[in-house]
Order: sequence, then C-alpha cells, then structure tokens
Amino acid sequence: MMSFRHFPGRSSCPIPMLAFYADHFVLPLPPGHRFPMRKYSMLRDAVVREVGGVELQEAPRADDATLALAHTAAYIEDVSTGQLDAARQREIGFPWSHEMVERSRRSAGATIAACRVALEQGIAANLAGGTHHAYADKGAGFCVFNDAAIAARRLQRDGSVRRVAVIDLDVHQGNGTASILRDDPTIFTLSLHGEKNYPFRKEASDLDVGLPDGCDDGTYAVALASALETLFARFDPDLLIYLAGADPHEGDRLGRLKLTMAGLAQRDSMVFEAARSRGLPVAVAMAGGYGNQIEDTVAVHTQTIMLAARYHAQLAAERASVS
Repeated sequence: MMSFRHFPGRSSCPIPMLAFYADHFVLPLPPGHRFPMRKYSMLRDAVVREVGGVELQEAPRADDATLALAHTAAYIEDVSTGQLDAARQREIGFPWSHEMVERSRRSAGATIAACRVALEQGIAANLAGGTHHAYADKGAGFCVFNDAAIAARRLQRDGSVRRVAVIDLDVHQGNGTASILRDDPTIFTLSLHGEKNYPFRKEASDLDVGLPDGCDDGTYAVALASALETLFARFDPDLLIYLAGADPHEGDRLGRLKLTMAGLAQRDSMVFEAARSRGLPVAVAMAGGYGNQIEDTVAVHTQTIMLAARYHAQLAAERASVS
C-alpha cells in the first residue's frame, strides 16, 4: 500500500495542488430555490483569480459499481432513471433532472480523484462534495450520493488504503455518512456540528460533538482540538477526508454559529496541521454554505482552498528538502 506518509520526494520543481470541479453541470432549479447553486462557479472563478498554485481539472464520473459501494442498487437505479417518488424527491430538495444525476456522479468522482491525488501529493480538493445527508437508500438535504462514504470505500476496494477517517466540519451533522458507515470499523466518522440544527434526528457517528447556538471561534477551536485528539487516540487512519463546510460562518442563514473568517481559517489550519504532524494525506470537500450574502460563502470556501494550496506548497518544499 502506498500512502503519503511513505511517499518519497521526487523533484524540487513546484507541482500545483489539484482541485476538481463539476460546476458546469448546473441543475435547472425553479426561481427562488434556496440552494446557492451559483456558489460553485463563483468559487472556481475565485480560485482562478485569487489563489496561486492550484490546477483545476474536471471531475470524473462515478459509475454504478462505485456508487454501489455505499448505496443500494435500487436507489441508484431510481435516481438514475428518474423513478424516485415525489416524497423521496422532496426529501432530496431538488427536482429530478439529468443534470442532477450527472452532477451527483461527478461530485462523488471528484472526491475519489482528490483522495487518489492526496495519497501522492499530500492534499487535493473537490470544489463541491460533502454530500453527507445521503443515506444508502435515500437522499436528503440537497445530497443525492454520499461522496465521502463512496470515496473511502473505493480507495479501500482499490487497495490504496485500509483505514479512513472522515472529519465532518459542516454545521449540520453528517447523518447519512454515520448511517452508511455505522458498522464499519475501518472508517471513523467524526462530526462537529450545531446540536440544535438540521438534521433534527441525528445518527450516531463514531464521534459526535454537538455545539450550542452562537458558538464562537474560541469555543469551536477548543472543541475541535479535543475531537481531533480523541479521533487519533482511538483510530489510526491512512487517509483523511475533510468536509470543510462554510456554514459555521457567522453570516450563514442556516448555520446558527458565530465563527468569523479568522475562526474558520484556524479550523482549517488545525485539520491540516493534524494531517501534517502524522504524515497523513487529506482530501478536502467543500460541503455546505448558505450565506445571507453568497459572496460570504464563496469567500469562506476560497479561504479553505487558499490554505490548502499553501499547505500543499509546504509539503512540496519539505519533500524537496530531503530528496
């Protein structure tokens, strides 16, 4: 098995961090729909404009066999052919369309690709993903296929890793991820989320940390530090999948927490430092964000990619110094 912790330095030439996108697969949403679909194209534009050292690539497509590592065959078929009944489609929150199916497949494919690249370079990103409300047999909360669960199992099936930790720092609990992976001792699920926020019926992750409404930067950092310490005391992963939600931000209309941009930068840096100190590869997915101003959500996600790119450059420099 090859993992980043065993990967030797190759060259002193700078290699850009790879980030995978699928924002050109746009869902045809009705006027007034609350999902901020524009944030994905805005994020890609912001990365091109503001973040150096990143190479953008189109997300690959996850096939049925790959989706079936985390979802039932019947659910995959019903989604793909538009056969979900009205109640199940409403629970997802999107009207059915071919674009919905294709984007969802690409979102899962992007996280798989980011994981594979992270094993070689230390870090890579999906400019979407984090669809953690999708269960094995149903979607929910704007999530169709669960990209983190699919990616973890695909990398395991390929023999690339044995043990994976999912660090979910979206403001909403990763209920679908917890449900899919509940009886899987090879994948550790950590969710740090608003205790009183959606979903109101939580599932049991391996480690759940519920935060009070109004949680600020300092309180969040203490809780995250404790959670990361517990994760690594209980589990020894080969790979981290990090869901970097923008919705803990103080300007998020659905978040109910009070993290500032500085607090969210500290959050991201804590995860990257936890990975660096243990020699662990990390794949980053953007997850949720519903700012009162969509520009705030895009700024949070852009900051995450900027910090990831800096971390990638640091890792490259460290490899070059010992090669």
